[in-house]
Amino acid sequence: MQIALTKKLADTIGVKPPAIDETINPLFSWTANWTKVWDNRRTEDMIVLVNNATRFTVAIYQVKRKDLKNLEVMMKTAIFNTLLFMNVNLEIVKEYMRLAGEVELTQNRGRQSAAWVSKAGIECSFYVGREYNGIEKMFCDTVGVPTNYRHVNISTNRDEGFVPYRAMVNALIELTGMLAYKYRAFELLVSLNLEVYKAVRRIIVPADLEFARLHKVLQSVFGWKNYHLYDFTIFDGNKRLPVARIVPFEDDLEYDEHAILMKGHTLAEFLPEHKHMLYTYDMGDNWEHEIQLVQVIEEHDKESPYLLEASGQTPPEDVGGVGGYVNFREIMLNPDNSEYKEMKEWARFWEPELSDWEKRPRIIHL
Repeated sequence: MQIALTKKLADTIGVKPPAIDETINPLFSWTANWTKVWDNRRTEDMIVLVNNATRFTVAIYQVKRKDLKNLEVMMKTAIFNTLLFMNVNLEIVKEYMRLAGEVELTQNRGRQSAAWVSKAGIECSFYVGREYNGIEKMFCDTVGVPTNYRHVNISTNRDEGFVPYRAMVNALIELTGMLAYKYRAFELLVSLNLEVYKAVRRIIVPADLEFARLHKVLQSVFGWKNYHLYDFTIFDGNKRLPVARIVPFEDDLEYDEHAILMKGHTLAEFLPEHKHMLYTYDMGDNWEHEIQLVQVIEEHDKESPYLLEASGQTPPEDVGGVGGYVNFREIMLNPDNSEYKEMKEWARFWEPELSDWEKRPRIIHL
């Protein structure tokens, strides 16, 4: 595997690598840069890699200078982990890494590849800025994932544009002849009872999906804005007795010493042994989403998380719970109501019905 370092990264680690070997299959060739995320910090703390054949992005955050002595191992591990994080078949990833071989550092001299990795670094920085506070000590080598869902190469001719993760998956299929996806998955039925109707979403998710990512999936398909606290409760077979309460933050444990901190915990630890969960979002409005396990798919061969179907609009944030929503909806369905104009301005783009796009089956990009 050939990884071409920008001058900035080469100078940072103090090496003068040889020129890039143009004869190597570009699928086994990456360009890497050392990127600054936070303007108010002196430390530049993210390594960004872009595949030279597919523009697939891998990013590693927070990288300290002392960690750079293990740069080759760190980058190779990040490529492996990012592909797995996107549910690519483990066997196809192993075969790619085997064929790519050991890391060989070279010097990048291509303006195009330098531009690609610089642009990817900006996009990854925006993602990190949204997700992390920049203060907490943490390490993650999969922060490049969202960048791979963006269209690229459309500045001059839109017909030549493509999506990096699709290009990478197709290239891996062609390289190995293997299935791109093969993993255990759960089909879930999620219902939000709003008294006048139920907002329902049927989704497929990987069995090893962490609860923190399931939260993001549910926020996405229900159109929530992630403004409030949340938790998960696992129930027994009769949906009466709670088996476990799973919370996102250590502060939550102060109020429930029996709760489980969700970091690192996956659905497969509780499903299919238990088939019912409750996802509560916004402890004030108390939106309770009932989650039912529909089926276990032992060898799922498609992308996920995936929205199979959707019905029923979600309330706007901070509407006042189910009771407040019923009143709000009555007003919004009657333009002659004296409060309609005020509510319309408050709700902004909210509509009482889901759009065709919101109802259509699709990949859930996190």
